Amino acid sequence: MQTMEDLLKELTEKYEQVKLGGGLKKIQAHKAKGKLTARERIDYLVDKNTKYIEFGVFAGEGMYEEEGGCPNGGCVCVIGYVSGRLCVIVSNDATVKAGAWFPISAKKNLRAQEIAMENHLPIIYLVDSAGVYLPMQAEVFPDKEHFGRIFRNNAHMSSMGIPQVAAIMGSCVAGGAYLPIMSDYALIVEGSGSVFLAGSYLVKSSIGEDVDNETLGGATTHCEISGVTDNKFPNDEACLDEIRKIFDKMGHFEKAGFDRKATVLPQKDPKEIYSKLPIDRTKPYDMLEIIERIVDNSEFDQYKQGYGQTILCGTARIDGWAVGIVANQRKIVKSKKGEMQMGGVIYSDSADKAARFIMNCNQQKIPLVFLQDVTGFMVGSRSEHGGIIKDGAKMVNAMANSVVPKFTFIVGNSYGAGNYAMCGKAYDPRLIYSWVTGQMAVMSGASAAKTLVQIQTATLKSKGIAIGEDEEKELLDKITDRYNSQLSPYYAASNLWVDGVIDPLETRKIISMGIEAANHAPITKRYNVGVIQT
Repeated sequence: MQTMEDLLKELTEKYEQVKLGGGLKKIQAHKAKGKLTARERIDYLVDKNTKYIEFGVFAGEGMYEEEGGCPNGGCVCVIGYVSGRLCVIVSNDATVKAGAWFPISAKKNLRAQEIAMENHLPIIYLVDSAGVYLPMQAEVFPDKEHFGRIFRNNAHMSSMGIPQVAAIMGSCVAGGAYLPIMSDYALIVEGSGSVFLAGSYLVKSSIGEDVDNETLGGATTHCEISGVTDNKFPNDEACLDEIRKIFDKMGHFEKAGFDRKATVLPQKDPKEIYSKLPIDRTKPYDMLEIIERIVDNSEFDQYKQGYGQTILCGTARIDGWAVGIVANQRKIVKSKKGEMQMGGVIYSDSADKAARFIMNCNQQKIPLVFLQDVTGFMVGSRSEHGGIIKDGAKMVNAMANSVVPKFTFIVGNSYGAGNYAMCGKAYDPRLIYSWVTGQMAVMSGASAAKTLVQIQTATLKSKGIAIGEDEEKELLDKITDRYNSQLSPYYAASNLWVDGVIDPLETRKIISMGIEAANHAPITKRYNVGVIQT
C-alpha cells in the first residue's frame, strides 16, 4: 500500500508533467514565435507575491489517447489577483493541438465561467485557440453544455454586470471568434493575434477569394478597419500590461457580508494530518483531529456534540473567515441509546443533526465546508423502520437549497448517496477538491467487484456455462482492477467531477480564497427548504 509520502510525490510528479502541456518541443516552437506560454501569461498577469488557486489541473488526463491526448484540458484556469482585484483567468494552451477545443476543454471553460458567474468575479480570457477539434466536433458542438454555451454565458455575464476582458494572443477562429468580441474589452497582439470566422484556406475554398490571414483578420485590420477589436499591442507583455491597467480602474464590488477577523494559524501542526489520516480507507480515525489542524487556533465549537455523532457539525474560523463545518466522523461511536455506530456512515440522528445545522448556517449567513469521508447511509431493517430515508431526504433538502456558499473536500471515501448528502458536485459547491487520499464511486471497490462477479457468474450459469474457482478469481481481479482505477481522485479530476487533487495543506488557502470570491456575490435568494420530511 502507498504511504502519504508516495501519494504526495505522485501529485507533484503529475502536476509537473501537466505543466509541460503539449511537450517541450511544442513549447520551444511556441516561444520561437515570440509568444509566452499559457502559464507564463498568467504568471506575468497576476499580482506578484500573491496566492492563486488553479482548478481543472488534471482535466482530460488519460483521455483521447488515440488523438494524442489533451493535457490540462488544453487551457490553464486560475482564480487570482490582478491589480488587487480577485478574478478568474482562462489561458488557452496552444502547445496542445494548437489550443483546439476537445469536449473536456469546453467543459473546463464552462466551469471557469460558472465560477465567475456564481461569485460575480471578473473574468479574463487569454485566447490562443484553433477552435473546435474537428474530428470530435459531434461531441463538442451541438448540445446544451457544449461549445455554444460559452457564448450564451458571455451574454449572460454581460447582462449581470460581470466584467469580461479578452486578449487575442494567437488564433481565434470560427465560432470561437465570438468569445472575445462578446467581452467588454477585446485586445489583440500584432503579428500573432488573428480573429476571423473563416481562415484563408476556407475562404478560398468557399468563395474563391485569395487573401492572407493577416489581411483577413489581423491586428491592423480589426483595430483600424473593422473596429472589431479595441487596441493592438506589439507583444504579449504589452497586452497583459493593458489588462492590468483596465483592472486598476475598476470600481469596488458590493459585498455579501461574510464575517472575517484577523487570521490565526492552527495551534496544532497541520502537517500532522499526514500521520493522523490513515491511507487505508477502511481504518477508523478521529475526524476532529483533522479539523483542529485546519481551523484557526485549532478551535472548533461543536453543535449537538453528544447527538448524531457520526457527523461532526460546528463553527470555526479559517484564515479569519467564519465557517460552518459538516464532517463525517470516522471512528466508531456509541449513542446514548447504547447503539454502536460505524464511522463514515450516516445514521438517522446524524442526518437530522446535520440538516438542522445547515439551516442554522443559512439563517446566520455562515459559509459551509463539507469534509467527506462517507461510505453511505445506514442500511438494514432497524434503519429502514426508523425512517433513515426521510431523515436522509431532510439533510439533502437542507443542503441542496442552501443559499450560503458551499465548499467540499473529499478527504477519504465518497460513496453513493453519502456523496450527495455531503454536497457532491451535483449540489453546486462553489469549489470541490479531493485530497490525494480521496476515493469516489457508487460503492467501495471490493463491494462493487463482488457484486458484479455474482451477477456475471449468475448470467453465465443461466446460459449453462459453469466457471471454476480460478476463473471466478480471475474475473474478480479483472473487475476489481478496473473499478479501483475509477476510484482514483485523478479519474474524478480528469472528468472534472472535482476541481482538482490537492495536498491537504492547500485546504485553508482554497477555503479562504473561495469565501473571498463568494463575498463578491450578495445573497439575494431567500432560504426556503420547501416540504421537509418529518
